[in-house]
Amino acid sequence: MCSFCPGKSPGVRLSVLLIGIAAMYTQALQAQVAAGAKKAANPYGAAYDNSTLAKNELPVLMPYNRIIHPAGSILRYGDPNLENHSLDLKQIPGTGLIAVEDRYGISIVDYQKKKQLAACTFAGSAYKGFMSTYSGIEVWQSGSDTHIFWGAAQSGQSKSAVFEAIWNGTDLHITDTIDLPPIAPAPLALPNEVAVHIENGTPYLYVVLNGNNTLEKINLTNKQRIWSAPTGVAPYGIAIVNQQLFVTNWGGRMPDNAASGETAGVPYGRMFIDPATGSASEGSVSVFDMNGSLVKEIPTGLHPNDLARSADGRFVYIANGNSDDITVINTATLSVTATISVKIDDKNSGFIGDSPNALDISADGKTLYVANGMDNALAVIELGADASANGSRASFVKGYIPTEAYPGGVRVIGNQLIVSNLEGEGSRISSKETKRNEAGAYPGAAYNSHYEKATLSFITAPNRQQLKKYTADVKKLMLLFRTELSRQSPRPKQPARPMPERIGEPSVFKHVLYVIKENRTYDQVLGDLPKGNGAKELCLYGDSITPNQHKFAHDYVLLDNYHASGKCSAEGHQWTDAAMVTDYIEKNVRAWFRSYPHVQTDAMVYNQKGFIWNNAADHGKKVRIYGEAALPEMDEKLSWTDIYTKYKNGEPLEFKNVTTISRVQPWLSQNYPASDELKITDQYRADAFIKELKEYEALPGDSLPELMVMALSTDHTAGTRPGMPTPRAMVADNDLALGRIVEALSKSRFWESTVIFVTEDDSQAGWDHVSAYRTTGFVISPYNRTGKTVSVNYNQTNMVRSIEQILGIPPMNLLDATARPMFECFENMPSPTPFMARTNLIPLDEMNASLTALKGKALEYAKQSMRKEYDRIDGGNDDVLNRILWFAAKGEQQYPAHLAGKQVDDDDD
Repeated sequence: MCSFCPGKSPGVRLSVLLIGIAAMYTQALQAQVAAGAKKAANPYGAAYDNSTLAKNELPVLMPYNRIIHPAGSILRYGDPNLENHSLDLKQIPGTGLIAVEDRYGISIVDYQKKKQLAACTFAGSAYKGFMSTYSGIEVWQSGSDTHIFWGAAQSGQSKSAVFEAIWNGTDLHITDTIDLPPIAPAPLALPNEVAVHIENGTPYLYVVLNGNNTLEKINLTNKQRIWSAPTGVAPYGIAIVNQQLFVTNWGGRMPDNAASGETAGVPYGRMFIDPATGSASEGSVSVFDMNGSLVKEIPTGLHPNDLARSADGRFVYIANGNSDDITVINTATLSVTATISVKIDDKNSGFIGDSPNALDISADGKTLYVANGMDNALAVIELGADASANGSRASFVKGYIPTEAYPGGVRVIGNQLIVSNLEGEGSRISSKETKRNEAGAYPGAAYNSHYEKATLSFITAPNRQQLKKYTADVKKLMLLFRTELSRQSPRPKQPARPMPERIGEPSVFKHVLYVIKENRTYDQVLGDLPKGNGAKELCLYGDSITPNQHKFAHDYVLLDNYHASGKCSAEGHQWTDAAMVTDYIEKNVRAWFRSYPHVQTDAMVYNQKGFIWNNAADHGKKVRIYGEAALPEMDEKLSWTDIYTKYKNGEPLEFKNVTTISRVQPWLSQNYPASDELKITDQYRADAFIKELKEYEALPGDSLPELMVMALSTDHTAGTRPGMPTPRAMVADNDLALGRIVEALSKSRFWESTVIFVTEDDSQAGWDHVSAYRTTGFVISPYNRTGKTVSVNYNQTNMVRSIEQILGIPPMNLLDATARPMFECFENMPSPTPFMARTNLIPLDEMNASLTALKGKALEYAKQSMRKEYDRIDGGNDDVLNRILWFAAKGEQQYPAHLAGKQVDDDDD
């Protein structure tokens, strides 16, 4: 049982859950949750709406409209100074133990006592820098020793290996590695799932190489490779059944020169894509004989990942992470006998976003348990005649069992279900636990997104009655009632409102500008605002550096309970652009082996429904993209100073924006430099947008696009790299550009029909005293010039849902479909007073010192900032950059209050 309600039955646990939530959150909304929020003044309301994410005891809220309150009991483990993620697990036969793979190594856990017995980590060893790959841990017993195999890689050094550890009953240690070199153009071989098979008394290891696109057979006696066979794109899982090898291909078949259909780039190659969204258009399973010859390639759903076999070897089951279903293959005929949907939203076609990514089967072969990552639940499938020798009807989902966040591995041992939760309870470890000195100036606890515990769930398989109650729990915990609200038909003769009550009802707004910035917490920027829930001790870029963002918060609405949904930019740009992340993103979290997709250049990243821009275009809206999902090609020899001098002299900058998503190309502004180049001042970007705005104003009628998506990224900073501006100058540059853009729009003839939404892509580059996920968000229009503080719990999916609600387009997936539109930000009467941008108080060309002028920690951090990986946004180590920014802002200097200027009447900070 969980710590919140030990020893209680499922029904009692649910009652305690509701009482606990009500006690924590608002009493006024408790009745709405208890009744499923059927009818209320705000039908979208839920009990957590005015809560923060500060709670660290179950139940807890995740920053994407999901409450975590798992069945069974929980084991939490891992170094608090790391971002821990449990990935996969395997039983050690004949014992009450399991071997667990996590991002930083493996552990031995007593699943009966729910206790970690031993751990073997890469950190602090000769293998420091390695991280375990996506999943796949194998146990092989030889004599008195238990051999454990799993794959790991070290991105910076292009090293990959299958690690071998031995557990002798008391000690766990790495004994050997099987090095696996990359095959060009892949920089990493990326071993993932592994399987040991005994053939004529000799043990062999089979391993899929996700980077090399191969299946390898290795003799474990001498560690020599026997053969290598080409697979499809990004092979993931492996199962050995009836002397055949079944391999899932995350990206489907390998395109060849004769193949028809659009392809797009993925790291190290290409794959077939859907031109409407840019996402994968197929998945497959490659079947090999034991000599490595391809027998057949079988189509599956999208993003096939983990697979399991029936005990009798008649069936293989494949989890399809991007199409929310299970493919069942008859191993005798090598044909698909069933496709089983695991969608919890089963109305009509249902919203996507369940993300099945791991599975296991009961001993009697009748029940398949599937880890639905984004549902935070196990789907329980009764296997029918088309999927089991013991089945008697069609397969169907019997119900769901709540887990912690993103179950990523599951094992059935007797009547016990053991689950590795990839996201666990999220980033809730404070600076007091990590003893990080970056938050040393704040006397309380502060949070950063890169510190969290790994967790395992231990659940007794439920009976029918318990499963029914668990299923109801899961639907309530994921606020599934809101999907029905999103399907409501628009009512006739409704007045135009800023935020329509139903999708399709009229809005006063015709145009949305959606601005995505880079990597700040709330406290870093607005922590000095007295009227918000801020900690000024954690404020690095206050009013003197970000005067326009402070003015937005004063003149319009201050959102002091707004959150990024992910922990870093690779997740963040998927949440901002698509309102969800895929299994591919979750399996790469923190390691980012194949790509770091803060720019949309990897087709494996995208979900089946794509992004907010294709959703808008598919529903007849005109789209314009400014710098998002693109890279700028320019003269790399130009320095920041060269480019800034050009800007000051009024000279144009030559560049070309390129995108890997074919549908984005015609929507992409070639006047606005794409965001992934920190050497370009954001003033060039502001100029480009303002120039286009004036061109739209000069045209007859209203041809301004309904949806404009903008990346504005120099607030990321370049650390203290010589030749680049200081961090505060780059943040000031970003602030001034945004202020100028808002001013230009507010003075245009489009202003009364335009709303601006502004978000950071993530909160990873700093500390916050409320939550690791809290960041800055702004809503700016004539209809929210209120000066109010809105403390409703909002996140990036709420912002995406609000854009959809205003434009009259449906949600894309379960995450935005269960998000609450941002009703509280608006009032019905406009106040069209133009916004007047504040000039910068920090010189935009305030430059970092040269190496010769530095010593001690300042010199060390400047050298770190010069590393090649910091050439681009989010290329380097986040933890190191956080330390650099903290030192640059705090150091030995006092807060530069003299730069804040004279306090004026309309400013309260």
